[in-house]
Amino acid sequence: MATTEPSRLDFRHFVRPGDMVAWGQASGEPLTLTEMLMRQRRAIGAFRVFTGISYSATPDPQFTDSVEFFSYHGGASNRRLGELGRLGIIPCHYSQLPEILRSQIAVLLLHLSPPDSRGNFSLGVTHDYLVPLIDSARTIVAEINDQMPWIEGERTIAASEIDATIETSRPLLEAPARPPDGVDRAVAAKAASLIEDGATLQTGIGALPAAILAALGDRRHLAIHSGALVDPAVDLMESGAVEGTAVAGCLLGTQRLFDFAANNPRIAMRSIARTHDIGVLAALNKFTALNTAIEVDLTGQVNAEVADGQYIGAVGGAVDFIRGAHRSRGGLPIVALRSRAGGKSKIVKRLSGPVSTARADAGIVVTEHGVADLRRLSIEERIRRMIDIAHPDDREALERQGGD
Repeated sequence: MATTEPSRLDFRHFVRPGDMVAWGQASGEPLTLTEMLMRQRRAIGAFRVFTGISYSATPDPQFTDSVEFFSYHGGASNRRLGELGRLGIIPCHYSQLPEILRSQIAVLLLHLSPPDSRGNFSLGVTHDYLVPLIDSARTIVAEINDQMPWIEGERTIAASEIDATIETSRPLLEAPARPPDGVDRAVAAKAASLIEDGATLQTGIGALPAAILAALGDRRHLAIHSGALVDPAVDLMESGAVEGTAVAGCLLGTQRLFDFAANNPRIAMRSIARTHDIGVLAALNKFTALNTAIEVDLTGQVNAEVADGQYIGAVGGAVDFIRGAHRSRGGLPIVALRSRAGGKSKIVKRLSGPVSTARADAGIVVTEHGVADLRRLSIEERIRRMIDIAHPDDREALERQGGD
Protein backbone atom coordinates (compact mmCIF):
# COMPACT_ATOMS: atom_id res chain seq x y z
CA MET A 1 0.00 0.00 0.00
CA ALA A 2 1.35 3.39 -1.01
CA THR A 3 0.08 6.60 0.58
CA THR A 4 -0.12 9.45 -1.91
CA GLU A 5 -0.77 13.15 -1.53
CA PRO A 6 -4.32 13.71 -2.86
CA SER A 7 -3.06 16.26 -5.38
CA ARG A 8 -0.65 13.71 -6.82
CA LEU A 9 -2.95 10.71 -7.22
CA ASP A 10 -3.18 9.83 -10.91
CA PHE A 11 -6.12 7.56 -11.66
CA ARG A 12 -4.59 6.59 -15.00
CA HIS A 13 -2.41 4.18 -12.99
CA PHE A 14 -5.49 2.37 -11.66
CA VAL A 15 -8.46 2.82 -14.01
CA ARG A 16 -8.30 1.54 -17.55
CA PRO A 17 -10.62 2.55 -20.40
CA GLY A 18 -13.72 0.35 -20.23
CA ASP A 19 -13.34 -0.46 -16.52
CA MET A 20 -16.26 -0.27 -14.12
CA VAL A 21 -15.53 1.58 -10.87
CA ALA A 22 -17.63 1.30 -7.70
CA TRP A 23 -17.70 2.81 -4.21
CA GLY A 24 -19.90 2.79 -1.11
CA GLN A 25 -23.22 4.55 -1.29
CA ALA A 26 -24.53 7.63 0.52
CA SER A 27 -22.21 8.57 3.42
CA GLY A 28 -19.83 5.80 2.42
CA GLU A 29 -18.81 7.62 -0.76
CA PRO A 30 -15.10 8.61 -0.61
CA LEU A 31 -15.73 12.15 -1.79
CA THR A 32 -12.14 13.22 -2.28
CA LEU A 33 -11.49 10.19 -4.49
CA THR A 34 -14.69 10.51 -6.51
CA GLU A 35 -14.14 14.23 -7.06
CA MET A 36 -10.63 13.52 -8.33
CA LEU A 37 -11.87 10.69 -10.53
CA MET A 38 -14.39 12.97 -12.20
CA ARG A 39 -11.77 15.69 -12.73
CA GLN A 40 -9.43 13.18 -14.37
CA ARG A 41 -12.10 11.38 -16.40
CA ARG A 42 -11.04 12.65 -19.83
CA ALA A 43 -7.41 11.72 -19.24
CA ILE A 44 -8.49 8.16 -18.37
CA GLY A 45 -10.76 7.61 -21.35
CA ALA A 46 -14.28 6.21 -21.35
CA PHE A 47 -15.12 4.12 -18.29
CA ARG A 48 -18.17 3.06 -16.29
CA VAL A 49 -19.31 3.72 -12.72
CA PHE A 50 -21.66 1.91 -10.38
CA THR A 51 -23.10 4.21 -7.74
CA GLY A 52 -25.67 3.23 -5.14
CA ILE A 53 -27.88 5.84 -3.51
CA SER A 54 -26.00 9.11 -3.94
CA TYR A 55 -26.35 12.43 -2.14
CA SER A 56 -23.25 13.96 -3.72
CA ALA A 57 -22.50 15.95 -6.87
CA THR A 58 -20.75 12.95 -8.47
CA PRO A 59 -23.61 11.66 -10.66
CA ASP A 60 -23.71 14.83 -12.76
CA PRO A 61 -24.74 14.86 -16.42
CA GLN A 62 -21.65 16.92 -17.32
CA PHE A 63 -19.47 13.92 -16.52
CA THR A 64 -21.20 11.65 -19.02
CA ASP A 65 -18.85 12.89 -21.73
CA SER A 66 -16.50 10.15 -20.45
CA VAL A 67 -18.41 8.25 -17.77
CA GLU A 68 -21.36 5.86 -18.12
CA PHE A 69 -23.29 5.67 -14.85
CA PHE A 70 -25.20 2.65 -13.50
CA SER A 71 -27.20 2.14 -10.31
CA TYR A 72 -29.93 0.07 -8.73
CA HIS A 73 -31.59 3.29 -7.50
CA GLY A 74 -32.92 6.28 -9.44
CA GLY A 75 -33.55 8.75 -6.62
CA ALA A 76 -31.61 11.49 -4.80
CA SER A 77 -28.65 12.78 -6.85
CA ASN A 78 -29.03 9.99 -9.41
CA ARG A 79 -32.30 11.55 -10.49
CA ARG A 80 -30.47 14.23 -12.51
CA LEU A 81 -28.99 11.53 -14.72
CA GLY A 82 -32.25 9.62 -15.00
CA GLU A 83 -34.20 12.65 -16.18
CA LEU A 84 -31.82 12.91 -19.14
CA GLY A 85 -31.78 9.20 -19.88
CA ARG A 86 -28.15 8.88 -18.79
CA LEU A 87 -28.48 6.41 -15.92
CA GLY A 88 -28.41 2.67 -16.53
CA ILE A 89 -30.75 1.02 -14.04
CA ILE A 90 -30.02 -2.49 -12.77
CA PRO A 91 -33.51 -3.75 -11.75
CA CYS A 92 -32.66 -6.49 -9.28
CA HIS A 93 -33.50 -7.62 -5.78
CA TYR A 94 -30.90 -6.23 -3.42
CA SER A 95 -29.90 -9.75 -2.39
CA GLN A 96 -28.81 -10.36 -6.00
CA LEU A 97 -26.61 -7.27 -6.25
CA PRO A 98 -23.30 -8.73 -4.98
CA GLU A 99 -23.18 -11.46 -7.60
CA ILE A 100 -24.10 -9.01 -10.34
CA LEU A 101 -21.32 -6.63 -9.31
CA ARG A 102 -18.59 -9.17 -8.59
CA SER A 103 -18.23 -10.02 -12.27
CA GLN A 104 -18.14 -6.38 -13.39
CA ILE A 105 -16.28 -4.19 -10.88
CA ALA A 106 -12.59 -3.77 -11.72
CA VAL A 107 -11.73 -0.85 -9.42
CA LEU A 108 -13.11 -0.35 -5.92
CA LEU A 109 -12.86 2.98 -4.09
CA LEU A 110 -13.21 2.70 -0.32
CA HIS A 111 -13.89 5.25 2.41
CA LEU A 112 -12.17 3.95 5.53
CA SER A 113 -11.54 4.90 9.14
CA PRO A 114 -7.98 5.23 10.47
CA PRO A 115 -6.40 1.86 11.32
CA ASP A 116 -6.57 0.07 14.63
CA SER A 117 -3.55 -1.04 16.64
CA ARG A 118 -3.05 -4.00 14.29
CA GLY A 119 -3.07 -1.84 11.19
CA ASN A 120 -6.52 -2.91 9.95
CA PHE A 121 -9.09 -0.45 8.66
CA SER A 122 -12.83 -0.34 9.33
CA LEU A 123 -15.24 0.00 6.42
CA GLY A 124 -17.07 2.52 8.58
CA VAL A 125 -20.66 3.35 7.68
CA THR A 126 -20.99 1.04 4.66
CA HIS A 127 -20.59 -2.73 4.43
CA ASP A 128 -23.49 -3.96 2.27
CA TYR A 129 -22.28 -4.63 -1.31
CA LEU A 130 -18.65 -3.63 -0.65
CA VAL A 131 -17.58 -6.73 1.28
CA PRO A 132 -17.64 -9.22 -1.62
CA LEU A 133 -16.01 -6.68 -3.95
CA ILE A 134 -12.92 -6.43 -1.74
CA ASP A 135 -12.00 -9.97 -2.75
CA SER A 136 -12.95 -9.68 -6.43
CA ALA A 137 -11.87 -6.20 -7.56
CA ARG A 138 -8.61 -5.95 -9.49
CA THR A 139 -7.61 -2.69 -7.80
CA ILE A 140 -8.52 -1.03 -4.50
CA VAL A 141 -7.88 2.66 -3.80
CA ALA A 142 -8.83 3.96 -0.37
CA GLU A 143 -9.51 7.31 1.26
CA ILE A 144 -8.51 7.20 4.93
CA ASN A 145 -10.65 9.84 6.59
CA ASP A 146 -10.03 10.64 10.25
CA GLN A 147 -13.71 11.63 10.54
CA MET A 148 -14.94 8.21 9.44
CA PRO A 149 -16.04 6.35 12.60
CA TRP A 150 -14.64 2.95 13.45
CA ILE A 151 -17.62 0.60 13.47
CA GLU A 152 -17.39 -3.12 14.14
CA GLY A 153 -18.28 -5.28 11.16
CA GLU A 154 -17.89 -8.71 9.69
CA ARG A 155 -14.89 -7.52 7.67
CA THR A 156 -11.93 -5.24 8.14
CA ILE A 157 -9.37 -4.57 5.44
CA ALA A 158 -5.62 -4.81 5.82
CA ALA A 159 -3.11 -2.41 4.33
CA SER A 160 -1.74 -5.24 2.19
CA GLU A 161 -5.10 -5.50 0.39
CA ILE A 162 -5.04 -1.86 -0.74
CA ASP A 163 -3.14 -0.64 -3.80
CA ALA A 164 -3.04 3.08 -2.94
CA THR A 165 -4.37 5.43 -0.27
CA ILE A 166 -4.85 9.09 0.41
CA GLU A 167 -5.41 10.63 3.84
CA THR A 168 -8.15 13.22 4.39
CA SER A 169 -10.17 14.93 7.08
CA ARG A 170 -13.65 15.95 6.03
CA PRO A 171 -17.21 15.46 7.31
CA LEU A 172 -19.20 12.57 5.93
CA LEU A 173 -22.11 13.26 3.62
CA GLU A 174 -25.34 13.34 5.57
CA ALA A 175 -28.65 11.87 4.39
CA PRO A 176 -31.39 13.36 6.57
CA ALA A 177 -34.95 12.19 5.97
CA ARG A 178 -37.63 14.74 5.14
CA PRO A 179 -39.34 15.83 8.38
CA PRO A 180 -42.66 14.01 8.70
CA ASP A 181 -45.87 16.00 8.39
CA GLY A 182 -49.29 15.29 9.86
CA VAL A 183 -50.22 12.72 7.22
CA ASP A 184 -46.92 10.88 7.68
CA ARG A 185 -47.52 10.75 11.42
CA ALA A 186 -51.07 9.44 10.90
CA VAL A 187 -49.78 6.64 8.66
CA ALA A 188 -47.01 5.91 11.16
CA ALA A 189 -49.49 5.66 14.04
CA LYS A 190 -51.55 3.08 12.13
CA ALA A 191 -48.47 1.03 11.26
CA ALA A 192 -46.98 1.31 14.75
CA SER A 193 -50.22 0.00 16.28
CA LEU A 194 -49.49 -3.37 14.63
CA ILE A 195 -46.01 -3.77 16.10
CA GLU A 196 -45.67 -5.68 19.35
CA ASP A 197 -42.97 -5.80 21.99
CA GLY A 198 -40.19 -8.16 20.96
CA ALA A 199 -40.38 -7.43 17.24
CA THR A 200 -37.28 -7.30 15.04
CA LEU A 201 -37.43 -4.23 12.80
CA GLN A 202 -36.30 -3.51 9.26
CA THR A 203 -36.90 -0.06 7.82
CA GLY A 204 -36.68 1.32 4.34
CA ILE A 205 -35.55 4.88 3.69
CA GLY A 206 -37.57 8.09 3.70
CA ALA A 207 -39.86 10.07 5.96
CA LEU A 208 -42.49 7.39 6.51
CA PRO A 209 -40.30 4.52 7.74
CA ALA A 210 -38.47 7.02 9.97
CA ALA A 211 -41.80 8.26 11.35
CA ILE A 212 -42.86 4.70 12.15
CA LEU A 213 -39.68 4.11 14.14
CA ALA A 214 -40.24 7.38 15.98
CA ALA A 215 -43.69 6.13 17.03
CA LEU A 216 -42.31 3.04 18.78
CA GLY A 217 -40.76 4.69 21.82
CA ASP A 218 -43.11 2.95 24.26
CA ARG A 219 -42.28 -0.58 23.01
CA ARG A 220 -39.83 -2.87 24.73
CA HIS A 221 -37.49 -5.72 23.78
CA LEU A 222 -37.28 -4.59 20.15
CA ALA A 223 -34.39 -5.55 17.89
CA ILE A 224 -33.11 -4.12 14.59
CA HIS A 225 -31.97 -6.08 11.54
CA SER A 226 -32.02 -3.82 8.51
CA GLY A 227 -30.31 -2.94 5.27
CA ALA A 228 -30.06 0.65 6.47
CA LEU A 229 -29.87 2.10 9.96
CA VAL A 230 -31.48 5.55 10.24
CA ASP A 231 -31.46 8.33 12.82
CA PRO A 232 -34.66 7.42 14.77
CA ALA A 233 -33.02 4.11 15.67
CA VAL A 234 -30.69 6.06 17.95
CA ASP A 235 -33.63 7.27 20.05
CA LEU A 236 -35.01 3.74 20.32
CA MET A 237 -31.63 2.34 21.39
CA GLU A 238 -30.94 5.11 23.90
CA SER A 239 -34.42 4.84 25.44
CA GLY A 240 -34.18 1.10 25.95
CA ALA A 241 -36.93 0.26 23.46
CA VAL A 242 -34.34 -1.55 21.33
CA GLU A 243 -32.16 -4.02 23.17
CA GLY A 244 -28.98 -5.76 22.14
CA THR A 245 -27.05 -5.17 18.92
CA ALA A 246 -28.51 -3.50 15.84
CA VAL A 247 -27.47 -5.18 12.57
CA ALA A 248 -27.28 -3.08 9.40
CA GLY A 249 -25.61 -2.94 6.01
CA CYS A 250 -25.12 0.83 5.99
CA LEU A 251 -25.83 3.93 8.05
CA LEU A 252 -28.15 6.33 6.28
CA GLY A 253 -28.54 9.48 8.32
CA THR A 254 -26.81 12.41 9.97
CA GLN A 255 -23.77 13.10 12.12
CA ARG A 256 -25.79 12.16 15.19
CA LEU A 257 -26.08 8.61 13.89
CA PHE A 258 -22.39 8.45 12.94
CA ASP A 259 -21.33 9.66 16.38
CA PHE A 260 -23.60 7.14 18.10
CA ALA A 261 -22.20 4.27 16.03
CA ALA A 262 -18.53 5.13 16.55
CA ASN A 263 -16.83 2.39 18.60
CA ASN A 264 -20.27 1.28 19.78
CA PRO A 265 -20.46 -2.48 20.40
CA ARG A 266 -24.23 -2.30 19.94
CA ILE A 267 -23.84 -1.59 16.19
CA ALA A 268 -22.82 -4.46 13.92
CA MET A 269 -22.22 -3.82 10.23
CA ARG A 270 -22.88 -6.73 7.89
CA SER A 271 -22.85 -7.46 4.17
CA ILE A 272 -25.90 -8.15 2.04
CA ALA A 273 -25.23 -11.87 2.43
CA ARG A 274 -26.28 -11.45 6.06
CA THR A 275 -28.74 -8.55 6.08
CA HIS A 276 -30.90 -9.79 3.19
CA ASP A 277 -30.62 -13.58 3.48
CA ILE A 278 -34.10 -15.06 3.65
CA GLY A 279 -33.02 -17.90 5.93
CA VAL A 280 -31.56 -15.41 8.40
CA LEU A 281 -34.68 -13.23 8.22
CA ALA A 282 -37.08 -16.15 8.62
CA ALA A 283 -35.34 -17.20 11.83
CA LEU A 284 -35.79 -13.77 13.45
CA ASN A 285 -38.58 -13.34 15.97
CA LYS A 286 -41.55 -11.27 14.75
CA PHE A 287 -39.51 -9.92 11.86
CA THR A 288 -41.28 -6.71 10.80
CA ALA A 289 -40.50 -5.25 7.38
CA LEU A 290 -41.38 -1.54 7.16
CA ASN A 291 -41.21 -0.26 3.61
CA THR A 292 -43.03 2.25 1.45
CA ALA A 293 -44.15 2.53 -2.17
CA ILE A 294 -44.96 4.92 -4.97
CA GLU A 295 -48.33 3.23 -5.49
CA VAL A 296 -50.15 -0.02 -4.72
CA ASP A 297 -52.88 -1.54 -6.83
CA LEU A 298 -56.14 -3.00 -5.60
CA THR A 299 -54.75 -6.55 -5.48
CA GLY A 300 -51.55 -5.66 -3.58
CA GLN A 301 -49.04 -5.23 -6.38
CA VAL A 302 -46.45 -2.57 -5.53
CA ASN A 303 -44.68 -0.06 -7.77
CA ALA A 304 -41.62 1.25 -5.92
CA GLU A 305 -39.68 2.35 -8.98
CA VAL A 306 -41.40 4.73 -11.42
CA ALA A 307 -43.48 7.87 -10.87
CA ASP A 308 -44.86 9.98 -13.74
CA GLY A 309 -42.70 8.02 -16.16
CA GLN A 310 -39.48 8.78 -14.28
CA TYR A 311 -37.38 6.12 -12.53
CA ILE A 312 -36.97 7.54 -9.02
CA GLY A 313 -36.91 4.48 -6.75
CA ALA A 314 -35.67 0.91 -6.79
CA VAL A 315 -36.64 -2.71 -6.56
CA GLY A 316 -34.19 -2.69 -3.66
CA GLY A 317 -34.51 -5.03 -0.72
CA ALA A 318 -38.26 -4.75 -0.14
CA VAL A 319 -39.11 -8.14 -1.63
CA ASP A 320 -36.26 -9.83 0.26
CA PHE A 321 -37.55 -8.39 3.53
CA ILE A 322 -41.24 -8.96 2.77
CA ARG A 323 -40.58 -12.62 2.02
CA GLY A 324 -38.51 -12.91 5.18
CA ALA A 325 -41.36 -11.40 7.21
CA HIS A 326 -43.86 -13.83 5.68
CA ARG A 327 -41.70 -16.73 6.86
CA SER A 328 -40.87 -15.35 10.30
CA ARG A 329 -43.01 -16.51 13.20
CA GLY A 330 -45.23 -13.54 14.01
CA GLY A 331 -43.65 -11.54 11.17
CA LEU A 332 -45.30 -8.49 9.62
CA PRO A 333 -44.67 -7.61 5.94
CA ILE A 334 -45.80 -3.95 5.98
CA VAL A 335 -45.96 -1.48 3.10
CA ALA A 336 -46.92 1.98 4.36
CA LEU A 337 -47.83 4.92 2.14
CA ARG A 338 -49.90 8.07 2.03
CA SER A 339 -53.25 7.58 0.34
CA ARG A 340 -52.61 10.54 -1.98
CA ALA A 341 -49.71 12.48 -3.47
CA GLY A 342 -50.14 15.63 -5.53
CA GLY A 343 -53.90 15.23 -5.37
CA LYS A 344 -53.75 11.78 -7.00
CA SER A 345 -54.60 8.47 -5.38
CA LYS A 346 -51.70 6.17 -4.56
CA ILE A 347 -54.16 3.29 -4.33
CA VAL A 348 -54.82 2.51 -7.98
CA LYS A 349 -56.65 0.10 -10.25
CA ARG A 350 -53.58 -0.36 -12.46
CA LEU A 351 -50.00 0.54 -11.66
CA SER A 352 -48.46 3.30 -13.75
CA GLY A 353 -45.05 1.66 -13.49
CA PRO A 354 -43.50 -1.80 -13.11
CA VAL A 355 -44.51 -4.42 -10.56
CA SER A 356 -41.71 -4.17 -7.99
CA THR A 357 -43.48 -6.51 -5.55
CA ALA A 358 -45.87 -9.11 -6.91
CA ARG A 359 -49.30 -9.60 -5.39
CA ALA A 360 -48.23 -13.13 -4.41
CA ASP A 361 -45.85 -11.44 -1.96
CA ALA A 362 -48.41 -8.90 -0.70
CA GLY A 363 -48.76 -8.53 3.04
CA ILE A 364 -50.17 -5.60 5.00
CA VAL A 365 -50.81 -2.22 3.37
CA VAL A 366 -51.21 0.82 5.62
CA THR A 367 -52.39 4.36 4.86
CA GLU A 368 -53.59 7.16 7.13
CA HIS A 369 -57.12 5.77 6.59
CA GLY A 370 -56.53 2.26 7.83
CA VAL A 371 -54.90 -1.15 7.54
CA ALA A 372 -55.50 -3.71 4.80
CA ASP A 373 -54.15 -7.14 5.71
CA LEU A 374 -54.14 -8.90 2.34
CA ARG A 375 -52.63 -12.15 3.52
CA ARG A 376 -54.70 -15.23 2.69
CA LEU A 377 -57.38 -13.13 0.94
CA SER A 378 -58.90 -13.66 -2.50
CA ILE A 379 -58.54 -10.99 -5.16
CA GLU A 380 -62.11 -9.84 -4.59
CA GLU A 381 -61.56 -9.52 -0.84
CA ARG A 382 -58.32 -7.64 -1.40
CA ILE A 383 -60.06 -5.10 -3.64
CA ARG A 384 -62.60 -4.33 -0.91
CA ARG A 385 -59.92 -3.95 1.76
CA MET A 386 -57.78 -1.69 -0.41
CA ILE A 387 -60.68 0.61 -1.30
CA ASP A 388 -61.42 0.97 2.41
CA ILE A 389 -57.96 2.46 3.06
CA ALA A 390 -57.93 4.77 0.02
CA HIS A 391 -58.64 8.48 0.40
CA PRO A 392 -62.41 8.96 0.86
CA ASP A 393 -62.59 11.18 -2.21
CA ASP A 394 -61.14 8.38 -4.36
CA ARG A 395 -63.18 5.44 -3.15
CA GLU A 396 -66.17 5.83 -5.46
CA ALA A 397 -63.98 5.93 -8.55
CA LEU A 398 -62.02 2.92 -7.32
CA GLU A 399 -65.28 1.06 -6.69
CA ARG A 400 -66.24 1.58 -10.33
CA GLN A 401 -62.78 0.64 -11.59
CA GLY A 402 -62.56 -2.38 -9.32
CA GLY A 403 -65.39 -4.00 -11.17
CA ASP A 404 -63.83 -3.53 -14.62
